[in-house]
Amino acid sequence: MRLRTIFCLAAALLCASLLAACKSQKGADPSGKKVIVLAIDGMDPALLKVFMDQGRMPNFSRLAATGDFKTMRTTIPAQSPVAWASFITSQNPGRTGIFDFIHRQPKDFPFGGSIYLSTSVTREPERGKITLGSWQFATRSAKIINMVAGRPFWDSLTDARIPVRIFRVPSDYPPYPGPAEQFSGMGTPDLLGTYGTFSYYTDNPPENSEDVTGGEIHPTFPKNNLAENFIYGPPNSFRLDQNKPWDEINGKKYYNYRKLKIPFKVYLDADNPVAKVAVSGKEIFLKQGEWSGWVQVEFEVIPHLKHLPGMVKFYLKEIRPDFKLYVSPVEIDPGTPAAPIYSPESYGEALVKDLGLFYTQGMAEDTKALTYGVFNDREYWEQSQQVTADWFRAFRWHLDRFDSGFLFFYFSTLDLGQHMFWRYIDRKNPLYSKTLESGLASPVEKLYQEMDLALGLVLPKLDQDTTLIVISDHGFAPFNRQFNLNSWLLDNGYLFLIDPGRREKTEFFENVDWGRTRAYGLGINGLYLNLQGREGNGVVPPEQADQLLRELKSKLEALVDPKTRKTPVKNAYLSKDVFTGPHLGTVAPDIIIGYRRGYRASWETTLGEFPKEVFADNLDPWSGDHCIDPTEVPATLLTNKKILSQDPALWDIGPTVLKELGVPAPKEFEGRPIF
Repeated sequence: MRLRTIFCLAAALLCASLLAACKSQKGADPSGKKVIVLAIDGMDPALLKVFMDQGRMPNFSRLAATGDFKTMRTTIPAQSPVAWASFITSQNPGRTGIFDFIHRQPKDFPFGGSIYLSTSVTREPERGKITLGSWQFATRSAKIINMVAGRPFWDSLTDARIPVRIFRVPSDYPPYPGPAEQFSGMGTPDLLGTYGTFSYYTDNPPENSEDVTGGEIHPTFPKNNLAENFIYGPPNSFRLDQNKPWDEINGKKYYNYRKLKIPFKVYLDADNPVAKVAVSGKEIFLKQGEWSGWVQVEFEVIPHLKHLPGMVKFYLKEIRPDFKLYVSPVEIDPGTPAAPIYSPESYGEALVKDLGLFYTQGMAEDTKALTYGVFNDREYWEQSQQVTADWFRAFRWHLDRFDSGFLFFYFSTLDLGQHMFWRYIDRKNPLYSKTLESGLASPVEKLYQEMDLALGLVLPKLDQDTTLIVISDHGFAPFNRQFNLNSWLLDNGYLFLIDPGRREKTEFFENVDWGRTRAYGLGINGLYLNLQGREGNGVVPPEQADQLLRELKSKLEALVDPKTRKTPVKNAYLSKDVFTGPHLGTVAPDIIIGYRRGYRASWETTLGEFPKEVFADNLDPWSGDHCIDPTEVPATLLTNKKILSQDPALWDIGPTVLKELGVPAPKEFEGRPIF
């Protein structure tokens, strides 16, 4: 009996050790520690405190009282892709290589596609194409490359076999390689490869329809209560004859470059405000003012052989007197993704199995539809609430399944909502009076309260082994006046045009005399020298660069807006003074312009236009912003533990997560634990 007992005990111990080993191999954290980072893009600490003091944010008040609440430093500039890249890698932009939403290839600039979205690029194979008549077939696939340099901090966790789940962190497209479960965030395109291009079908198209960015206007004229048109996809890369007109509407040719397209029909009820949309063998019945759910579509790339899946939503804005139909950007279908949005595939499959279809585009809230009047305020609110509903479903799903390791979850709707609705809380905004006519009550406050509800889902799950960190990447500020940087450079003799008479008709720097131009602005905060040996048409000798930069810095910081008598530039940062790393002098702007609260670069500045006025009122619904001096828009930090760091920064969060889970931070990290 004794011998049998000993053998039984030995067997039990062996089984226990084997189970522990198996558990460890699956990634369970033997310490039992857990860390949750709840990321709320754009949450402003000052505005949050106002709502907390008013009793409108009970969960945030509870967390601040039992844990801690501080402001947190953000990056220079305070742009989301820049800030999140530093969060991911715990390094400054000089090392991540991300300085703006928009970058350029200096040797080719401004020609031949040298301007690109900063966080990812698609590189087509240079060789390996087979031509058959008007068709071409690549023997190698195009590569989508994440441009953020450096390893993500969570690699140290997976190296230690600690499970990691990352939901929608910006600047994570395509997802980093490795065993961490990831769903890509801001930077994830629609199926056209853009940040989001809606389609609007109407028999009463707005003036200057061709000037709409972020959307396409398709004149559509119902006949006998039937409207017909196409949903357009990307160009068909398998076709060689891409430069022939595809469509002709009202005698006008539209060069769609052999875009893939799917026909659809809208049958209008003759007596009632209802319609039936027929597309891809599906029928969707809509009332006027009603949204459809997701409709899966497939573009025929090669007849009977290859199809490209996507999905759209329809919004029947109006039937009569005018026909108005909005179709969302064609998004990547998460069930059959045409681009790498998940890692590993099993994670994405589990999400879709349990949640169904959901938004995949990195910036899913359609701000451009509101900017160009396709949406009114209420319609934009409703669309953004659909996005928020998707994230709440996903958040509950992740919390229910989180039992060890590290969970990161990101909400976007507050950031984009503040961009579009800041005019509701700022009496100085040029559009403030019109907000009173919209009938939409307190949208900014409601967005904050939704985030309080999200926090309320987490708090009951906290225990002594769980660390909760709530962060934003920056705060927010009004955007009432815009500064035309390139116009200022032109007026002050730093930039020249070939034909000054075409000043206001110049786009993408096409009319710039590079043989005389010494400086130019690109992106939201960047100013570049036209430097010899770096820019393809550079004229500034390297030995004169420092003096010219100091001169530009001095003049910009002394600049006065004649209307307000304020100095709009709080700091003109010389990149070499604030960054370190291999991307200085190449990718990095030479000056990062930190605007004062209330100001920002104009949209015309971002892509090389030259309005006559240097300053102008901002009359866009996009009325709040953060792409200004980082001292004006610090980030938010709350935790369920006391914060010992006196001056915490966004790049400190990664090392903090590692320390909480007992993993040493790599030596190259610039952040330090906050506890």
